[in-house]
Amino acid sequence: SDIQDLLMTGEEQFSKRIQNFINIHRNSFLVLSAALYGPEEWNVMFRIQKRFLGSNLRIIPAHNTAETVKLMLTIAKVTSKPRADDIRYKMAMTKAQIIENSPVWKMLQEYQLHCNFSIW
Repeated sequence: SDIQDLLMTGEEQFSKRIQNFINIHRNSFLVLSAALYGPEEWNVMFRIQKRFLGSNLRIIPAHNTAETVKLMLTIAKVTSKPRADDIRYKMAMTKAQIIENSPVWKMLQEYQLHCNFSIW
């Protein structure tokens, strides 16, 4: 959506369209397009984020049509079932590796081990 269109049509009408979109789609992405993001454009984006905080709406700024198309293709690729499963698996493995190598995790394991021995 173009931010200038939003400013001209009225924020309330646009918000209703966004809400309808969120109600229909499980994963909602709103790509806001503006050639230059000045204070007015950032303010609009902030108000939209604030209004839909806690929803499944993700707001992404774009600067031109080519960038918008690239974002749409990226979103389609990473949310497709096989790719999403692969990304989820890689994130889970990375999380497990971070936890496994964490000094805090090791300290907690040692503490639990110490507590288990002190019971006997």
